Amino acid sequence: MAIPRQMHAIHFDAPGGPEVLALTEVDTPQPKAGEVLIRVAHAGVNRPDCIQRAGHYPAPPGASPLLGLEVAGDVVALGEGVENLAIGDRVAALTPGGGYAEYCTAPAGHCLPVPDGLALKEAAALPETLFTVWHNVFQRGCAKPGETLLVHGGTSGIGTMAIMLAKAFGMTAIVTCGSDEKCSAARDVGADHAINYKAADFVEEVKAITGGKGVEIVLDMVSGDYVPRNLKALCESGRHVTIAVLGGMKAELNMAFIMSRRLVLTGSTLRPRSDRFKSALCSEIAEHAWPLVADGTIRPVMDRSFPLAEAAAAHARMEAGDHIGKIVLDVAPE
Repeated sequence: MAIPRQMHAIHFDAPGGPEVLALTEVDTPQPKAGEVLIRVAHAGVNRPDCIQRAGHYPAPPGASPLLGLEVAGDVVALGEGVENLAIGDRVAALTPGGGYAEYCTAPAGHCLPVPDGLALKEAAALPETLFTVWHNVFQRGCAKPGETLLVHGGTSGIGTMAIMLAKAFGMTAIVTCGSDEKCSAARDVGADHAINYKAADFVEEVKAITGGKGVEIVLDMVSGDYVPRNLKALCESGRHVTIAVLGGMKAELNMAFIMSRRLVLTGSTLRPRSDRFKSALCSEIAEHAWPLVADGTIRPVMDRSFPLAEAAAAHARMEAGDHIGKIVLDVAPE
């Protein structure tokens, strides 16, 4: 198939609400050394996309200004030096940007082969959450079998992935959700316990579930005034991992409490990390987690899909908070 000089992509002229997103034509990107060009079948929609659209999360230097951090599709061109992939390979890729388009470049080291039995739509819903959860729960959080993980936003893409990985690696998963319906959905995914944070104090509920001990790890997307409450839910020597600040960037902490219980506070942002770091992370995922995708143990929880031209509606759904699982864009469906 010939690669066109121009392609359809989602663009916005100025930051704003979902309505600023529009379908336009832009030049088709060319793969640089070490990159591949992917004909996009589907692109995942993630919270950072919404934050970038609103003007609060600029693309890193050298990255595409277009939205889109994960895609799945066919490799159609190879950059210089790429040897581990071939034209025609079906891949799921973590991208530094550019996924909301008919074609997208990605470092070859950030691509994972789409196994038989996994639809490209599902494959596109995996990279961002899988890379994020693996790095933060298993690398930074040092998760071990037999430990208990508390996850806020249990029915989000991150939350559902965290549940599945925790259970696959012998952990107990406790999640918080904003409704009884979402709590039920989280339990269906595999959560051992789901707490409706609007109806109960999650700190007290965690203490009751764990017999007063607390959890070993908290994966927090809220931050703000949740942080001191999260720390009270941790056991001694527990680890608090922050991956987003949806509830505010500042938290008031009692450092004497942290010292007395030997707590560890850490966190990360994935997008600005180097290609080399993300390639190493991808290799570890390929060894330890991707086989669980290949054998069907892990499948993304899918919410809704929207045509590429309706990216604004996809963002509106995400920001409304009603979704359960992943939202994707259909670019060139199978």
